[in-house]
Amino acid sequence: MSNIRKKFAETAFEIAKNDKKIVVTVADISHGLFKSFREKFPKRYYNIGICEQGMVNLAAGLAKSGLNPIVHTIAPFITERAYEQIKLDFGYQKEGINLVSIGGSFDYSKLGCTHHCYTDISLFSHFKNSIIIIPGSEEEFSILFKKVYKKKLIKYFKIPNKSHLIPIKKKEIKLGKAVKLTKGKDLTIAVTGTQLNNVMKVHKILESKGIQVEVIYFHTIKPFDHLTLKNSVRKTKKLITVEELSQHGGIYSESLKHIYQINNLKVRQIAINDFIRNYGSYENLCDVAGLNVSNIFKNCMNIIKK
Repeated sequence: MSNIRKKFAETAFEIAKNDKKIVVTVADISHGLFKSFREKFPKRYYNIGICEQGMVNLAAGLAKSGLNPIVHTIAPFITERAYEQIKLDFGYQKEGINLVSIGGSFDYSKLGCTHHCYTDISLFSHFKNSIIIIPGSEEEFSILFKKVYKKKLIKYFKIPNKSHLIPIKKKEIKLGKAVKLTKGKDLTIAVTGTQLNNVMKVHKILESKGIQVEVIYFHTIKPFDHLTLKNSVRKTKKLITVEELSQHGGIYSESLKHIYQINNLKVRQIAINDFIRNYGSYENLCDVAGLNVSNIFKNCMNIIKK
């Protein structure tokens, strides 16, 4: 069970004690995690069953009546399956919703590709009235959720099954602000989610070879901190983005909007470029997508040698 997922339930419970507008809806998952919430606030907890489109429609009614809905289920079912309802009920109507998914891109690897989800960030980037967050730790989720949950926007939180293992100070966790984890002049690596673990391993290898890498970590995809990224790339002239997402609509796409005019720029993207139908462990599927230490290191060396 994801520690971030547990923190999500704890955070919702903590907020609901003082905010009577909070209502949680789930699609037949996480009942154990929300046991305290369900018992304490039985009239503000609804299991809609495996009816994700209906759950979004219900949330729209709750929002329209002045309540603040939290909608939770596995990533592809609340984003791709219910996208039209989100678009019509919240995109067009400009109401507020807290969408909290679980499963990352292919954390549910053993259940097959129907449970994979790597296009969600791209889909939500089309909404002007959206905030997109990929919390890589418990503190990132708690701090950022509390910061935005009241906003009358589409807030999307993509929770992975695993946390990254890199210490980040609380004061560095700010909405729309990237975290510069290392300083360097030879290469910029922009990364999001739990791929931070692999990137920091690559950083250690490159450092042993005398290559100075600036690692910039993004827990917030929208709003995107283009200033921190641009300042780094102006210095290094080389950028690699590492994201456990579709190659469309993630940090690579956002980065290019702001750095394309930098002279002698070299860029590479490591992301998911096709549907992955394989079974296996999470690590197996990362290997298929090239999201591993070996491939990240190889791309770093290739861009540095050019």
